[in-house]
Amino acid sequence: MTYSIDYRRKVLSIREKENLTIAEVAERFCIGIATVVRWLKRVEPQRTRVKPAIKIDRIALARDVREYPDAYQSERGKRLGVSEKGIGHALRRMNITYKKNTTAPKGQRRRTACLPREDKSIRSPRSHDRLH
Repeated sequence: MTYSIDYRRKVLSIREKENLTIAEVAERFCIGIATVVRWLKRVEPQRTRVKPAIKIDRIALARDVREYPDAYQSERGKRLGVSEKGIGHALRRMNITYKKNTTAPKGQRRRTACLPREDKSIRSPRSHDRLH
């Protein structure tokens, strides 16, 4: 949760008025010392991430997508030595999306699953009444 800018300014103004240390302010307002230090450097909350992604090589990932367009993220992760989730985040950063086509010919389909629509007339096992 992000603290409002008004609250941040209030905390810092009380610190200046009462000449409190960073630790005293943190204890008084029940916030972390690192939070107060961060607010002293910059009152406005940071909106974007400054740190670049360093573990996944974007060029290698782009090459892998070109060479194996139907590969699963787990397969890409094994080839590149990273996790599935990391591959998913990197693909999203690169604006690469791919959805498996459920209407593809059977020779090209790879374990595509179609789940039936949920029918409201069918009761779930938990909601059935006992007849005995």
